[in-house]
Amino acid sequence: MFGRRITLFNLFGFKVRVDLSWLVIAILVTWSLAKGAFPTYYPNLSNQSYWVMGVLGAAGLFMSIIFHEMSHSLIARRFGLPMNGITLFIFGGVAEMSEEPASPKVEFFMAIAGPLASVGVGLFFYLAHLTSVNLGWPVIVTGVFAYLALINIVLAVFNMIPAFPLDGGRVLRSILWGWKKNIRWATRVSSRLGSVFGILLIAMGVFSVINGNFIGGMWWFLIGLFIHQGSRASYQNLLTRKALEGERVSRFMSSDPLVVPASISVEQLIQDYVYTHYYKMFPVVEDGGTGEVSPERENMKLVGCVSIADIKEVDPENRKDTAVREVARKCRETENTVSPDTDAMQALSLMHRTGNSRLIVAEGQQVVGVIALKDLLRFLSMKIDLDEKSE
Repeated sequence: MFGRRITLFNLFGFKVRVDLSWLVIAILVTWSLAKGAFPTYYPNLSNQSYWVMGVLGAAGLFMSIIFHEMSHSLIARRFGLPMNGITLFIFGGVAEMSEEPASPKVEFFMAIAGPLASVGVGLFFYLAHLTSVNLGWPVIVTGVFAYLALINIVLAVFNMIPAFPLDGGRVLRSILWGWKKNIRWATRVSSRLGSVFGILLIAMGVFSVINGNFIGGMWWFLIGLFIHQGSRASYQNLLTRKALEGERVSRFMSSDPLVVPASISVEQLIQDYVYTHYYKMFPVVEDGGTGEVSPERENMKLVGCVSIADIKEVDPENRKDTAVREVARKCRETENTVSPDTDAMQALSLMHRTGNSRLIVAEGQQVVGVIALKDLLRFLSMKIDLDEKSE
């Protein structure tokens, strides 16, 4: 879903990040407020005043979305659900969950928290608007308060539409889940409604463009596309989690992994390993006593990992004289290494997050295997196909 992200700050223990796509919406919101909305509702102000209102309105929307997503995260943490933080992107924001809610109750309260928070913020800004008007504050302030009151109520109402993955769709899923005691069925139903709603928005966008409203139509089209794809992806993600539930990395790993001796040159690594096996990352090992690779694998010591990116940092003229141990980096569980007992879903999530198609499986300083994305996907394809046919 996300591209490049920047961490802005920590709030209540959660990292608040912004995807670079948010810059697009920030600029568009500021421009549309300064050149469209505020001049229409508050005429005869200076151009500078409109731009100040536009910046303040965009900043207020930014904080409102953070508050909305933070409410999801706080409720999730209250119920013990791990959260990876909050990311703002082109279509708003998302509280990143590493696990699905454990029960319909958790799902319901976590989902409803966002819209309720937006309603609360909307009422706060409405009272601020009334107070500022009574106190005779300038239109630059009262107008921004009025806009933030309205946009938060709109945000709450839109999110409560029963279309997964919107909050309303999650509320619907929690109700269906509690009724049938079947999260897979509940997700399928709410996801299909979300997909239909997304298609309706896409159609509305196309109709608007045909009738001359190009900018508005494109936004409806893109939002509809996001909801349509998000609903399908959410259902597939649930199927993946259910298929891998209880499975360990040890089941899927290759127990005879290809390893690279730390003593060979970078040039030999390229010729004998990269160009032969086409992997982008290799575990680097050596024997504790000789510095070479022992034929007895239990004597091999994991000293690091080497990737294509590491190789590219070595000048081509120096590759014959540079040993792999000089460019290998420490293997990290947050990047490229897991243990045999790691949950398979966690390994898949790590691959997705880092872009690695292979992970090293290690116990302490010993390489015990390698797990490949293709092996996980092959298992998933068969398991999901069998489960769907058995329903």
